[in-house]
Amino acid sequence: MKPVLRTCTAIAMATVFSGQTMAAEALQTLGAGEGQLSIVAWAGYIERGETDAAFDWVTGFEEATGCKVSVKTAATSDEMVALMNEGGFDLVTASGDASLRLVAGNRVQPINTALIPSWSTIDERLQNAAWHTVDGVHYGTPYVWGPNVLMYNTEVFKEAPTSWNVVFEPMDFPDGQPNAGRVQAYDGPIYIADAALYLMSHKPELGITDPYALNEDQYAAALDLLRTQRTLVGRYWHDAFIQIDDFKNEGVAASGSWPFQVNLLAADSPVASVFPEEGVTGWADTTMLHADSKNPNCAYMWMEHSLSPKVQGDVSAWFGTVPSVPAACKGNELLTDEGCANNGYENFDKIRFWRTPTTQCEQGECVPYYRWVSDYIGVIGGR
Repeated sequence: MKPVLRTCTAIAMATVFSGQTMAAEALQTLGAGEGQLSIVAWAGYIERGETDAAFDWVTGFEEATGCKVSVKTAATSDEMVALMNEGGFDLVTASGDASLRLVAGNRVQPINTALIPSWSTIDERLQNAAWHTVDGVHYGTPYVWGPNVLMYNTEVFKEAPTSWNVVFEPMDFPDGQPNAGRVQAYDGPIYIADAALYLMSHKPELGITDPYALNEDQYAAALDLLRTQRTLVGRYWHDAFIQIDDFKNEGVAASGSWPFQVNLLAADSPVASVFPEEGVTGWADTTMLHADSKNPNCAYMWMEHSLSPKVQGDVSAWFGTVPSVPAACKGNELLTDEGCANNGYENFDKIRFWRTPTTQCEQGECVPYYRWVSDYIGVIGGR
C-alpha cells in the first residue's frame, strides 16, 4: 500500500474508533462448511509448507473440513483495519492496536465460545483480555503473543545493550561509530507507546503509568523524544523482510523488532535480542470474525483448529511467538520444550501489550488514537 493511501486510511480508521459499539448476536449453531475461508493475517501466521515443508497447518485443515483457505497478508494493523472495513474477508489475526477499533467500528462480530471446544484450554491470562473482550462479550479467539524486543548486531555490541537509549538518544555505539543512520523505529502510530515506556523510567516526573494512556504533557514529551529519534533513524520499518535485509546489508545495528526477524537472522547473521531494563511493548493477536462473513462455519472450524496444541506450537516455532494454549509448550517437535521459555512465556507481566488509546482513560482525559496517527505521521515527515 502506498504511504499516502496508508496514511489517509489510518486517520479514517482512527476516527471510526470513536463510534459506538453495538454488539450483534453471536452465532448459535454450526452447520456444514461453506467450502472456503478468507483470512487477513500477519506474514508467517498462516503457513501451508510453501516456505518450509515442516511448517504447514493449512493443508490438514483443508483436507479435514473441505474449507479452502486463502490468505491476504497485511503489513500493519492499520492495513488490517482498512481491509476489514472494505469487506470480503472472514477472519483477521488482529493485534491489540486494531482489535478494539474493529469492535468499535462494528466490523467484527461476537463469538460463541461454546462453539469452540478448545476455548477452555486457552491461557487464563488471555481468556478475558481487554483487547478482545468488551462488556463481557468475546470478539475473538486468542492466537499467539509476543514482545517487541531490542534486536542488535552482536559484532557492534560485544555485550548486549541494557537500555532502549541506543535507539532513542544520540550516542556512539561500542564500535566507536555514531548510532545516527544505524537504528530503526517502527512505522506505526502505536510506537508512540514505546517512547512513553522509555520516559516512564527516564523522566518519572511526567507521572506516566500507562504508555497507552497519556495526558497532553506526557504525550508532548513522547513526541519530543521521537523527534530526537527522527534524526537518528535510517528507516522506519513495517515490513519484516525489509528489516531483515537492512540488518544484513545496510548496516543497521539496533532496532525494536519481533522475534520472527531475530529467529530468521540469527541462523546466518550476527544478531541477537534482549529485553531492555525499561521493559517492552508487545502484541497479543486475536482471530476475529468479520461482521459480514460469508463463511462463518468454516471460520469457526478454523478458530477451533488454531487452538490445537500442534498448530499453536508450530506457529510459535515459526514466528518466535508464545502460544495462547499452554499445552503447546510441551511435546512439540518444532517448538521444543524450551521454546516457550525462550520466546518469553515467563515475561508476560513485563510486557505492555498494544492497546488502542482512547479519550477517556483512568487518569481522566487522554490523547485519543486519531491524534497519535496524525502526529506520528508528522514526526516521520520531520515535523
